Amino acid sequence: MATFRLDENDRKQRMLRSFLITVISLITFLILWWVVTAIMNDRNFPTPDKVFTALWNLIQNGDPIGGHSIWEYIGASLKTFVYGFALSLVVAIPLGLILGYIKPLREFTSPWIEVVRPIAPIAWAPIFVLSFGSVWGPALVVFVGIFFPLLTNIIFGVTRIDKNWLDASKTLGANQFQLFTKVVLPATVPYILNGIKVGLGVGWMCIVAAEIYNKFGGIGQYLVDMVNAGMMSNAFAAIIIIAVLGLATTGVAEYISKYVSKRMGMDA
Repeated sequence: MATFRLDENDRKQRMLRSFLITVISLITFLILWWVVTAIMNDRNFPTPDKVFTALWNLIQNGDPIGGHSIWEYIGASLKTFVYGFALSLVVAIPLGLILGYIKPLREFTSPWIEVVRPIAPIAWAPIFVLSFGSVWGPALVVFVGIFFPLLTNIIFGVTRIDKNWLDASKTLGANQFQLFTKVVLPATVPYILNGIKVGLGVGWMCIVAAEIYNKFGGIGQYLVDMVNAGMMSNAFAAIIIIAVLGLATTGVAEYISKYVSKRMGMDA
């Protein structure tokens, strides 16, 4: 009997294999979802058909309570997410490079980071919204979620740089600025990209906490409103939307990471 062997060098075969695995995995997930909800028989855990019906109605007709379109909710969430993400890049990248490069400063600030890092972003939500308003308050919750994975990845990346590279550059006459820009920064790029991928996922986990205190706070606020109204199928539909948005952003980050790594000659 003939057997099929995957050619790892054939891009089409790899894509087909990945597609088939994804389809089979999703079908299995839906079956398990259906079985679990049937066993539980709890109205708070609707079956997949009810959730996807609610999702389709939401796309076609908008919010069944407030009348807002789904795109308004998604737009508000994306605005919050982009603000938080951009702020995390502006703060975490230079700070991570500096702390990773200057050991005494890293040792001095490490207790601060370790004290604040374990605090769940949702704990900051009411404080940030009250202090910074309905725009930057939720954005700062997302910022906290993305900031620490990004910062710790960058610091780790800088500390992993081969000291021989730095010594060789100094021998060739490089000053501290040149060491930082020509050696440290390029060598840390893969760690920055990995931190971004991880941070994006965490950022979307924070979106409900970020928006729960807003009058019109995007898809997270819609989810909470549906739970409060007892419309659980609509609430689960909101969860699916958040998952899709998270997958889309992390997928883009994954593609960019692979592209940059390949261009830098780091592709495995």
